[in-house]
Amino acid sequence: MVFDLFGFHAVQLGWPALQGLRTNRMPHRWMLSDTDSSVLAQNLTLPPPPMGMPAEPLPVSVLSEFEALPFPSQSLDLVLLPHTLELAADPHQTLREVERVLRPEGRVIVVGFNPASLWGLRRQFDLLTQNLSGSPGFLPHQGELISLLRLRDWLHLLGLQIEIGHFRCYRPALSSAPWLERTAWMERAGPRWWSVFGSVYFLVAVKRVRGMRLLGPAWKRRTRQGAATPALTQSRPHSSPP
Repeated sequence: MVFDLFGFHAVQLGWPALQGLRTNRMPHRWMLSDTDSSVLAQNLTLPPPPMGMPAEPLPVSVLSEFEALPFPSQSLDLVLLPHTLELAADPHQTLREVERVLRPEGRVIVVGFNPASLWGLRRQFDLLTQNLSGSPGFLPHQGELISLLRLRDWLHLLGLQIEIGHFRCYRPALSSAPWLERTAWMERAGPRWWSVFGSVYFLVAVKRVRGMRLLGPAWKRRTRQGAATPALTQSRPHSSPP
């Protein structure tokens, strides 16, 4: 998705292990993190990129709070949020900052976990039993999963229009390879029969700015042209022939 998005400035907020801007062709790209994860990013073992893509990973170049981004207003063409809103201290304020720094017709890509899914139910079960078992769980316990309906309301209030949306990962949270093979049919049937229950959603929203029309001062009103008065002609008596 990011390969065909053009512009000059692109930013990814959080999760340096994803390297979502690795295949993007914008000349200026940054990775922002709200924690000191630069050491973690340096020790990552990333898979080889596709053919013709740059091989160098994008380094963590800026450490900043997501609720106050260090960019001028209307200066970015693309912002990538890979599970960023779920772990942000104030997800709504983070989204407001994203809207502020985006240029008109700029795009934001959001990846998140769907709470109304098999993975969401698994996370709820882990939260109920974490005090008993002490296991870290399948999904992170920090933060809050944001439903797609809630996210759509936030985007609509900020003037961000959803352009593309997909659900993925319909299989349950299994770690056994044989069971993953047995449930592979759910990935094919999910988009057709229970499409909104995918465990991961992915959407692209574009910033729409309505145009303005300059109006003249109120005292410069144009006078209405009245109906044209018909021309009056006098009929002259025909002179008699000599």
